[in-house]
Amino acid sequence: MAQIDTNMLAEHRRSNWVRLRTLVLLRWVAIIGQTAAVLIAIYAFGVQIEVGLVATVIGAAVIGNLFFTVLSPETRRLREGEAVLMLIFDLVQLAVLLYLTGGLNNPFALLILAPVTIAATVLQMRSTVALGVLAIALVTALRAWHLPMRDATGAPLVLPDIFTFGFWIGLVIGIAFIAAYARQITRETLSMGEALVATQMALAREQKLTDLGGVVAAAAHELGTPLATIKLVSSELMDDLADHPSLLEDAALIREQADRCRDILRSMGRAGKEDLHLQRAPFETVVREAAEPHLTRGKPVDFLVQPDGSEGLRQPVIHRRPDIVHGLRNLIQNAVDFADSRVQVELSWTRDTISLRISDDGDGFPASLIGRIGDPFVRRRRSGADTATRPGYEGMGLGLFIAKTLLERSGARLNFFNGGARVISGEPGGAIVTADWPRSAIEAGSTGGSEPLGQNRPITS
Repeated sequence: MAQIDTNMLAEHRRSNWVRLRTLVLLRWVAIIGQTAAVLIAIYAFGVQIEVGLVATVIGAAVIGNLFFTVLSPETRRLREGEAVLMLIFDLVQLAVLLYLTGGLNNPFALLILAPVTIAATVLQMRSTVALGVLAIALVTALRAWHLPMRDATGAPLVLPDIFTFGFWIGLVIGIAFIAAYARQITRETLSMGEALVATQMALAREQKLTDLGGVVAAAAHELGTPLATIKLVSSELMDDLADHPSLLEDAALIREQADRCRDILRSMGRAGKEDLHLQRAPFETVVREAAEPHLTRGKPVDFLVQPDGSEGLRQPVIHRRPDIVHGLRNLIQNAVDFADSRVQVELSWTRDTISLRISDDGDGFPASLIGRIGDPFVRRRRSGADTATRPGYEGMGLGLFIAKTLLERSGARLNFFNGGARVISGEPGGAIVTADWPRSAIEAGSTGGSEPLGQNRPITS
């Protein structure tokens, strides 16, 4: 199935983010602020304005809010066109109010940024651009055409031309910059939220597989004795039925099917982890299990295990945790995907740390993205050859984010970099990923897993 760009999906969902009630409440706040500003200007400072026309413009906003409050449910979410129309109304209403109160000589002209900022967070790109262009056009018109405000003596309240020009430039730049900034932050927040949801789903899936394997392992353990008994009795029956060929064939079939049940349970229970002695394993065993799905993809994966550690230590026994297995599996998958011919996995440990290093002989991480690796949905531009060899593969996005998030949650510190030379072939290039854990974070007990395990726990759903 072809993968769909998350950003495209986000664009189509943007207009459904905002509830009608939210915009109505924001408009009530604007109405209260406009009314208060007009009353203070008139009665506190004696400013002369067209009170009747100003009251009519503010009243239009009140009527619009009452209309939506009465006729529409508060929980209704707006479609794209409806949200655009509401924000256009807010822009035009504010522009008309500014026209009646001095245009850009009115410091409250800054509020024209508000509808554009809201549009940048909840609307698609084309709607945001359209509202931004409309806002710039209104600001430009207000600089040239407006009714003057007058003080108590009747003198016009007018700023010098250079100030109004600077204010106009500032508003135009502000509309473009703040809209772009708000949009980018919203996109990154959405991407991070969806990536975290995907991470939780991946971990839940790995945990479910682990639990299922535990059930199978427990079944294999519990059925082992009855199957052995059936096999023993069937063998004895075969000895006793040597003179009865038809019954002998039935006894042989019973023994054969008992062996088959044993083999099926053994193969299904390989990943079972409910037995306590299977919930912990040597570091190498856990890494090999994580790499297993990618060992038969045509690119050899070499494991280099540090003998007895650099300080003469035995290989640590660690907890076999779903987040560690899934995170390592994603890192190894990425290395196999981008390797030219081989992948190398190096395991080492000291008294304080447990380390893993995954290297490939591919082209390495793109220099322009290496500082952002591990962020969700970071992709590099794919060449035609890359598309042919890995059709439908997105690459270096959500998978690495999930791996980084899961492994860091287990206590690991990850680093992504390119080698000075390809660590396998010796040629220039090659990507390297390192993961380092404090031993206390993942080691199964201070004695390296040699302490008594205790009684197995019952399987729970």
